[in-house]
Amino acid sequence: MPITDTDFNNKNSAFLENRLAELMKKVKQTEGTMNNKLAVAILAAGLGKRMKSPDKPKVMFEINNRPMIDYVVELAFKVNAELVVPIVGHHREQVIDFLNGKFEGKDIKYAVQAEQLGTGHAVMQSEGLLKDFDGEILILSGDVPLLKYETVEKLISEHFNSGNQATLLTTVFNDSFGYGRIVRDADGRFIKIVEEKDATEEEKKIKEINPAIYIVNAKLLFEALSKILPENNQKEYYLTDIFHFIPKEKTGTVVTNDELEVTGVNSIEQLKQMEDALNSR
Repeated sequence: MPITDTDFNNKNSAFLENRLAELMKKVKQTEGTMNNKLAVAILAAGLGKRMKSPDKPKVMFEINNRPMIDYVVELAFKVNAELVVPIVGHHREQVIDFLNGKFEGKDIKYAVQAEQLGTGHAVMQSEGLLKDFDGEILILSGDVPLLKYETVEKLISEHFNSGNQATLLTTVFNDSFGYGRIVRDADGRFIKIVEEKDATEEEKKIKEINPAIYIVNAKLLFEALSKILPENNQKEYYLTDIFHFIPKEKTGTVVTNDELEVTGVNSIEQLKQMEDALNSR
């Protein structure tokens, strides 16, 4: 049967309507991303015992003559953070002096974790600076210097575009020992994070790990932090416990396939490995 002018017009109109709907959806997603405010909290209070230098903060160890914290703060501003809050502790004056000199004129404020009581406790110390922030908080680690801009942009976009209240970055490690495991249900939906020392033998077999990189609504973050307790083998406040108090249907995940970019530095040997990897990019 020949195609009539009416058929052609109807099909063309339907195509244009669908195309317009797709374009409008993309515009709304872009507007949503642009309208959301972002602050960044950086865990930077670690002692770095295995770095064998008690007078130097872990995040101040250098890769290509730049402290690890330098890479992380630079990334925070690259993703358009309105405010960056390094959470400092051990020999904090070294970190503060360096960052104030390097990022003069940028909006950096410091929270202090004087006593090491866990990652949740660390972020609690930023509440005075961030509790009234009307937006989302990206949480990064100061000893993860190879994290890519493209990966963080993907995490932020997923969070904003999906209307999540929390979004986690995950990856699959060949050797997941020592890391918190991502536990999912039979349909692949996120359930919880379980730390290595609290995991069952079955949970320890999970290869998908938590590198402790999240974006969370500010109000919800501090509400959840007020509810967590040090009820674990380490007697610490785990930041991962906030996910017990965030609706699962409002929690998303983004998976990166680059194991090295989310690996934290815990030894001089790893520091050299990171430097070699960075130079090979």
